Amino acid sequence: MNYIVIMFTCFDFEFLVNFRSLLRILLLGQGLSILLCGTAISSQYLADDFGVNTPVLQGFINYVLLFLVYTGMLMFRQGNDNLLQILKTKWWKYLLLGLIDVEANYLVVKAYQYTTLTSVQLLDCFVIPVVMFLSWFVLRSRYRIIHFVAVLMCLVGVGIMVGADVLAANHQELGNNKLLGDLFVLGGAILYGVSNVCEEFIVKNFSREEFLGMLGLFATFFSGIQLSILEHNAIANINWNWQVVLLFTAFAVCMFGWYSFLPVVIKLSNATSVNLAILTADFYSLFLGIFLFHYKFSALYILAFVIIMIGFILYNSTPSHTAEDLVQHQTASSGLDNLVRVNYINTQEPTIHIISSDYPVVTAVQL
Repeated sequence: MNYIVIMFTCFDFEFLVNFRSLLRILLLGQGLSILLCGTAISSQYLADDFGVNTPVLQGFINYVLLFLVYTGMLMFRQGNDNLLQILKTKWWKYLLLGLIDVEANYLVVKAYQYTTLTSVQLLDCFVIPVVMFLSWFVLRSRYRIIHFVAVLMCLVGVGIMVGADVLAANHQELGNNKLLGDLFVLGGAILYGVSNVCEEFIVKNFSREEFLGMLGLFATFFSGIQLSILEHNAIANINWNWQVVLLFTAFAVCMFGWYSFLPVVIKLSNATSVNLAILTADFYSLFLGIFLFHYKFSALYILAFVIIMIGFILYNSTPSHTAEDLVQHQTASSGLDNLVRVNYINTQEPTIHIISSDYPVVTAVQL
């Protein structure tokens, strides 16, 4: 009887902990989606109302903010976490990571000039299988069937949302070179996947500040070069006023918040989970577009949002494991079986064995 009470108590506690963890990841993921929505809305206002198309400049401002805040923090650190020590040992790795992040953003934004919004929204989801593939080989993540089902549900939800957007004719489907634009999106998705997996490895093994500080340092450098080459004329033609400044500020705040909180959510979950969570960003953009840009409403938007959220919850309901975790679990299980047999032979008394999931300690409680 006491055994049953203890078992149900442990189950209730574990369920409560898992529920709180899932709720926290869910809310933080939707917070990231809202920040992405803010960048999309501010960029659309700049383009539609003021004729400002300067994605490289907008990204450059964000990288400068990362440099000032997080690279500055590394400068004043002591020991091996100091900026100079990191540069001595890992400078070329972060240089490549900064280049990858800058070019990923540039390729996806550039794709809008050649292909349709529908293609961008659909092909950008290619980042999810890229992240899962790289996580399997680089991070040694191991997935279960439920994870693949959840990802498929989320992608179905995206398909429904994009289809509803097309049926509602909320965007003019233009594109003078769709093949080139689609290749840009796929290239950007691959680079995003590489960047996300690298970010997960860094924030789980080193620190969030190191990742953001080094990214800010090298991405500012590469973004500044692109800015001087590609957008110097566009910047000179901007008709600056308080509204344009406000929109640039809104974009910078949202993008800086996105980059700052993304490592937090990745550390709590993983890169795949985060990419599933931000699929709802398009929903928030479409929903706000009904009021701001007079988009047509479709009930399919709600259906798509619900399907994506169910898929996201389903994915996070069963945590993924690394290959090392599975080996340790098998070793611990084998040790428990041996201990149970010894206790049974020596005492012939009922014994409860409680194994901590965090520490490899086995405690025997005599009834």
